[in-house]
Amino acid sequence: MDAPGELDLLHPRTSGRQLDVHRVWKAYAPGTYVVRDVTFTLHPGEFLTLLGPSGSGKTSTLMMVAGFEQPTEGEIRVDGKDVVDLPPERRNFGVVFQGYALFPHMSVLENVEFSLRMRRVRGATRHLRAMEMLDRVGLAGFAARRPRELSGGQQQRVALARALVFEPDALLLDEPLGALDRRLREQLQTEIKEIQRRVGISVLFVTHDQDEAMTMSDRIAVMRDGEIVQIGSPPEIYLHPGTAFVASFLGETNLLPVTLAGVENGQAVVRFHGDVLGRARLPRGATPPAPGDAGLVSLRPERIRFLETTQLAEQVTDGVLTGHTFLGRHARSVVRSLGQSLVVSSTDVVPTSQTAPGAKVRLGWNFDDAQLLAGGSAADGSERQDRTSKGGA
Repeated sequence: MDAPGELDLLHPRTSGRQLDVHRVWKAYAPGTYVVRDVTFTLHPGEFLTLLGPSGSGKTSTLMMVAGFEQPTEGEIRVDGKDVVDLPPERRNFGVVFQGYALFPHMSVLENVEFSLRMRRVRGATRHLRAMEMLDRVGLAGFAARRPRELSGGQQQRVALARALVFEPDALLLDEPLGALDRRLREQLQTEIKEIQRRVGISVLFVTHDQDEAMTMSDRIAVMRDGEIVQIGSPPEIYLHPGTAFVASFLGETNLLPVTLAGVENGQAVVRFHGDVLGRARLPRGATPPAPGDAGLVSLRPERIRFLETTQLAEQVTDGVLTGHTFLGRHARSVVRSLGQSLVVSSTDVVPTSQTAPGAKVRLGWNFDDAQLLAGGSAADGSERQDRTSKGGA
């Protein structure tokens, strides 16, 4: 018989706990903060991603949640209970790192059972629960194998099974797909999300890869210099970026310098280069600049379209094509207009007459596709980080 008071593993929970991170700071030296006043809530069953470049503070934040680092200030609560003073083994979080840390001398089954063994789950319950979890991740037929006999993707699923088998309050994933090739990474993104939906666990995920964040997340918290600069659903973050940094880090965008001319019908009236009048969405939750103030407008390449002579759009501008590349799923064009080079991404077949450098073209977009940014400069958006390297602190 199993020990009294051990986990009810035969009747698993259907959702994770709520995790609240409240005003957390972290300094490794006096006055030198790597995490600054970070606050967010991971809701039960939610997949929340901390996204940012190297050194943005995302991994340090996850390590404080896990208990491997101690906050300098702030609270970390699970269902209202502060866990800051608890060691990692008492926080009941499942953690998976980029290096899966599987025990090479143990079988797949023994690796998954290890989490239960450490929690003093004994006998038939431990075996039953481990086999059930291997079945959930599609590895029931691999129970007797050693880690060296598995592919990278299979090892990753074993690590997930080991982290999930004891019913953690939340699952913490730190760049778990970073060592895999692109095709396998994309496959496992879907598999991890499906496992999360089936198990119902709350997930806090760390990555520097914006495509990964967009594919897997219910919400994304974009971090920079130790701070969360914007948090919201993938469509909210992508379509309504708050700053030039967010607009540029989460996908490609055109940043157009403007001067604010006023506000009409809930939209900003702006002047582009050459005194061209236009409109843009106002930034959410921010005070718009006063008339005469300089600003930036973000315009995604796929929101711009080529216009025939008789076609209309809310915003129209003429330009000269300087480059055109066919990329299979879409074509990428560069057009000199409004005093700068605009990138246009289109899935439509562009007429041959418009693909030769020097061709005169007409571009159009809707007012609502242009987003006025809340502060910052074009330099904020030009700091394109190396997204192929592993995320830093």
